[in-house]
Amino acid sequence: MNIALWIVQGLAALGFVYSGWLKAFQYDKAKASWGWVKDVPQTFVLLIGLAELLGALGLILPLALNIAPIWTPIAATGLAAIVFFGAVFHIARKEYRDIGVNIVFFALAAFVAIGRF
Repeated sequence: MNIALWIVQGLAALGFVYSGWLKAFQYDKAKASWGWVKDVPQTFVLLIGLAELLGALGLILPLALNIAPIWTPIAATGLAAIVFFGAVFHIARKEYRDIGVNIVFFALAAFVAIGRF
């Protein structure tokens, strides 16, 4: 189970780093990739991106370095919440095709949170 959790943590971290990097540091590329970015204040998109980047670090570093490893499931829970509310946002905007990614990353983050708590 530990190996499965590490694999999922790594995959989730990679996905959140990619998504967070676009939102936090490549706003124009994010705006071109995701239609919703045009309708949300840039500061909010930046905040989401930074939260995703910090969460991705939190998925890996605390447990890998054995420094306050409780932060790994806490980070996973926070990322699951971000993705859940993102799905709610897409549902409200009737962007149903975008929800699939939210479901996958919610499942990954929830698996890590449950497995590591």
